[in-house]
Amino acid sequence: MTGTSAMTAGFGAVKLAYVAAFAAAAILTFGSLARIGDVQDADTRRGLAWLLAGSGSWAASTVGFLLAPGPTLSVAFHTIGLVIGLSTVGAWLYFTSAYTSRSVHRNPTLRRIALAVFLLVVAVKVTNPIHGLYYGIEVVQTPFPHVAIQNGVLHWTVMGASYALSAIGYFMLFERFEAVSFDTTPLLVLVGLTGLPIVLDIAGFTSPALIDVTYEPIGVAVFATGLFFVFLDQFQAVRVAGERDDPVVALDTDDRIHQFNQAAEQVFPDRLRGAIGEPLESVFPDLAASSEEKQLVEVTDTSGPQYYRVATTPFTGAQTHLGRLLVFTDVTQEERARRKQARQNERLDRFTSTVSHDLRNPLTVARGRLEIAAEETDSEHVETALSALERMETMIEDLLDLARHGQPIDETEPVSLSTAARDAWEMVKTREATLEVAGERTFEADPDRLASLFENLFRNAVEHAGPDVTVTVEPIEEGFAVGDDGPGIPPEERSKVLESGYSTADSGTGFGLAIVSEVADAHGWSVQVTASEAGGARFEFSGVN
Repeated sequence: MTGTSAMTAGFGAVKLAYVAAFAAAAILTFGSLARIGDVQDADTRRGLAWLLAGSGSWAASTVGFLLAPGPTLSVAFHTIGLVIGLSTVGAWLYFTSAYTSRSVHRNPTLRRIALAVFLLVVAVKVTNPIHGLYYGIEVVQTPFPHVAIQNGVLHWTVMGASYALSAIGYFMLFERFEAVSFDTTPLLVLVGLTGLPIVLDIAGFTSPALIDVTYEPIGVAVFATGLFFVFLDQFQAVRVAGERDDPVVALDTDDRIHQFNQAAEQVFPDRLRGAIGEPLESVFPDLAASSEEKQLVEVTDTSGPQYYRVATTPFTGAQTHLGRLLVFTDVTQEERARRKQARQNERLDRFTSTVSHDLRNPLTVARGRLEIAAEETDSEHVETALSALERMETMIEDLLDLARHGQPIDETEPVSLSTAARDAWEMVKTREATLEVAGERTFEADPDRLASLFENLFRNAVEHAGPDVTVTVEPIEEGFAVGDDGPGIPPEERSKVLESGYSTADSGTGFGLAIVSEVADAHGWSVQVTASEAGGARFEFSGVN
């Protein structure tokens, strides 16, 4: 009896069982592939799609191998299966790397090496009919007529390397499952089922009870079916929680604690102990009671208060809303600095209030006495003293302005450069001076402090460049500039003009441009003093949003 007639002599129950098993594996795998769009992460989705498409095709090629009417066609299907099966190793590593938030699958060097090795091994497999080093064939009758593959050393070498690489993927998955406090037992079982066919592979090699084919597609089919039709929500929750080093707490649609990762358990051990299924308000009452989008949670440990900013994001899976995730970001250093600054600002407010009240009162008394003295005598010393008092009052006002404008800015709003400049111009005694606004720009700023900045610059220009000065306000690449056509500022003086107390006029307090500098610093802007095209002073503000 020829090989072909021997293979087609019967189609018993055992052969039918093999064909049905691999056909079912192909159908289930391709059916699961239809739901691949439910996987949220793009890279995970791509790797899983590659794995399922490859495994389904591998199962289909095995069906072709079993049903082929002769050895030649069986060998052709077997070779196709070898090539596809090898590609699934790369798909498995891509999927596990992406799912566990690693970058192995994105490494261009590793990808080039993997492609080169893949093509080399494929070339060896495809050319096996020429050299016969990868496998041999024999038609056997047990447990049913089929082509038995006699694998050579090259096959076992490639198989061993493939299993070793697959083990890396298992390690990445199990490490991720261990990193979260979820009950990942179902996922562990599903992933374990993908490796169970190895036992069948070994049995097929060592015992005539099973034929020597690769059974991995069956394990992947069970994994895909369980994943997409039973455990997809948990699969996605583990990926999202595990990809973050920050504490993460998952809530269900009723705002009950669903799961949390190890980082959350370490930060909130008392709150989260036995918290699964508990309502949010009983575990984090401060969060449940707050309506703010980003809330703050305080935790006290041996090192003092720790602060976590809480961001809430919706959590979806399988095209349905599953609840939301609470992501806790450690902002302890920032919050401590903010509170320290708030305390300093409070002390500064008290100080400025004291200065304003305790200094102005005696100055008012002194002014009143001097005005009475001026009516009683014509001494020029009285006028000199009155001028000195006026200067002191001006300095107090400027000092208070300097203190107020240097405080951090809590809120900004979009402002128009031209509108802000023209409004500030109206508040300054500009005499015969002219304002030109050469262009428009909108940016974020504190309107009141920006007005103070412009007013002090305009006042400085009028006082130092003359009553008929022309002041130009214009947008520049990273911000805006204010210049005039006056005598300008000598280069050696430009680094000093923004300092407190610096003034070239006897009547000046030296705080006007210092206030300009403080306002810029409070906004996070940089100030550069230079010369305008007309030779006057020019102040350029950069870093403006």
